[in-house]
Amino acid sequence: MFRRRKKFEPLAFIGADDDRDLEVYRPDRAARQHFRREAGLLLRDVVFAAAFAVLVIVFIIQPVKVEGSSMLPRLHDGERIFVNKLVYYGLPELERGDIVVFWFPDDPSKSYIKRVIGLPGETIEVRDGRILVNGREIVEPYLDSQRNVARVNEPPRRVKDHYYFVMGDNRDRSSDSRDWGLVPEKYIYGKALLRFWPLDVAGVIRHETDYNELPASSSPSADTDDNNNAPLTDDTGGLDR
Repeated sequence: MFRRRKKFEPLAFIGADDDRDLEVYRPDRAARQHFRREAGLLLRDVVFAAAFAVLVIVFIIQPVKVEGSSMLPRLHDGERIFVNKLVYYGLPELERGDIVVFWFPDDPSKSYIKRVIGLPGETIEVRDGRILVNGREIVEPYLDSQRNVARVNEPPRRVKDHYYFVMGDNRDRSSDSRDWGLVPEKYIYGKALLRFWPLDVAGVIRHETDYNELPASSSPSADTDDNNNAPLTDDTGGLDR
């Protein structure tokens, strides 16, 4: 009289292929797809960052290691700095007081680091250890008097166009333009920007003086031999940076 009602199992007989609008969620497959997508994005970002870093190092910024003592007390042996390579293309223009790296004019396989003292068209004279530009002494607060004891004298020398007169801050232990002459503009490939190692002295490398405005050179006849090839007394370890 009474029939036993069969247990109702909703959708037990319906498969995913029975209804194309039916969405089937598989957590394991979704997780794998999400992982692959995120891994692809991460790989893309890494490749992009690496390419950008290469471009920056090749064209804009280069790390260098200081070797030697010619830039004491401002730069010490073993310190690492970043240099701006855009100065090679005139961005920005070099100024007096800039610390620059350049290929050594007498042996371009070596690199040196010095401070720009004389600009193109100026006349430089060393009198009793003091620097005169166009006849006027410049103030150099970055020097250590104990490292400038020799008090040497150098005759006036005119800086030719597209050349620079450079000197180390450790005047008694630096081989520079006083010994081997001027540095061609095309040999200067970097300007010191930032000291990044050791960490306790890390920081931006700035001008330490604005220098007084100097008069124009009045005597171009002050030219001397710009290729003085005196033996080096320092900077013999490659880049005296």
